Amino acid sequence: MSSKVVKFSIIGFGLYVIFAGAVISLYEDVPDQMNWQDRQTYNNRYINKLTIDDPINKDSIIKVLGSPDLTEAKIVDSTTYQVLFYRTVLQKSDGITTKDECTPLLFKDGKLIAWGKSAFEQFDSIKV
Repeated sequence: MSSKVVKFSIIGFGLYVIFAGAVISLYEDVPDQMNWQDRQTYNNRYINKLTIDDPINKDSIIKVLGSPDLTEAKIVDSTTYQVLFYRTVLQKSDGITTKDECTPLLFKDGKLIAWGKSAFEQFDSIKV
């Protein structure tokens, strides 16, 4: 091989590595554009990292996880309770997302107060 071919090959490979590195480091995951398997994994990972001490509100969750798969809300004595359901596990491959395939996140006046199975039980027990 001539030195020109080797030189251009090395330069081309170097540019490829730089481009790939930039894409990997700068690319932001957008949940609404993911396929359902990737979004489910993404949701699960994010929700598993939550801690009750974090001052998390509904808007910040929606910004990170995108639109919820399901949602319910109640207003009791001027307090708003809302539960957002995010798909985290496949139960039945039927193209329909159901509550049993989701992790519920419970908000009181926009602030996250509980998540997981007990969150929906708390929400369900609130009498209007």
